[in-house]
Amino acid sequence: MIVIQRLIKDRVLQITALLVVISLFIGRPKASDISFATLWSILAMMTVIQIFEHLHILDYWAYRLTSRAKNTRQLTWWFLFLAIFASMFLSNDVTVLTLVPLYLRVAKKYQLPEILPVTLIGMAANFGSAFTPFGNTHNIFLMHQFQVDLRQFFGWSIPLLAVSFLVLVLLSLFLRNVPVPNVPAEHIHIQMRPTMFAIAVACVVFAGVIGLVPAWLGAVLAIALSLALDPKDMRDVDYAVVLTFAGFFIIVSVVGQIPWVIYFLAGLENSEESVYLSGVFTSQVISNVPSTVLLARFTGYVEALFYGSNIGGVGTLVGSMANLLVFKQYMIYGNRPYTRFFVGFTIFNLIGLILLGCAGYWLTVR
Repeated sequence: MIVIQRLIKDRVLQITALLVVISLFIGRPKASDISFATLWSILAMMTVIQIFEHLHILDYWAYRLTSRAKNTRQLTWWFLFLAIFASMFLSNDVTVLTLVPLYLRVAKKYQLPEILPVTLIGMAANFGSAFTPFGNTHNIFLMHQFQVDLRQFFGWSIPLLAVSFLVLVLLSLFLRNVPVPNVPAEHIHIQMRPTMFAIAVACVVFAGVIGLVPAWLGAVLAIALSLALDPKDMRDVDYAVVLTFAGFFIIVSVVGQIPWVIYFLAGLENSEESVYLSGVFTSQVISNVPSTVLLARFTGYVEALFYGSNIGGVGTLVGSMANLLVFKQYMIYGNRPYTRFFVGFTIFNLIGLILLGCAGYWLTVR
């Protein structure tokens, strides 16, 4: 019942479901257009993420690292390092949901800057999640859709991460640097045996993403481990993401059969430059996940689409789901008017988008 209630309340799923219903009046989706391997992989990742949340691994490292900070820049950089690394494995959404409230609690207690550090944490989560094939859902989709091998993938993601890191460094220079009192580390006990099992299952899920084992195997093992640790955790798995992605496949399958849409997008996606720019700009309007699924149907320029969709996650509030979650967490935990945060968030994200956008264009056409 709790799962159903959460699904009903999920706004993104609501909109997707409405669009699916409308699309069914236009045409009939093809089963071949639905990537079940992608759906299995996403379910597996959502379950593994919940397992790691249950084990409080990210909380443990967050408290350990922030207790060592001496000033605001140092504190922010500890959070940024952790956001980048954690989002590579736990997704940008979970990283934001964990680190933003933690930073804001510390900031409120010691009267520290909020707007820029929180904005940078959100950006760092987006950047880190772009680095691995399973860091975000559209990377999982691209891996399955285009059969991308690891060498090829990291050949794209390593330069992108390097440039993203430089962008974070530049933007962090705007941060007012003042001393901070020692932030005490809370005692969180890590259960080693369940953690090792979780890491092993995560490796199987990763193997499923890159095609070494069937994608469903990782999902089955992840669900089994979650049930063994605490059956209640399965109620907290984000099934809405899986259903939303299934909805995207249905919508794109139907839309992809409309003649004028085929003509328009096929003409738009006939070069690496146009695919890249389409990915960046459509992400600003409809978010990078549906943008990736839509554009992938009409192009073979997967590298350009990778750069466009991942860089497109920076910019507007709807560029990625993580951006919306950052804003939502600020509204709950922030100490400043959320309108001020929205303005600051948008300005710094657009600066980041311009810098990254130029670098991404060069990486695409080099």
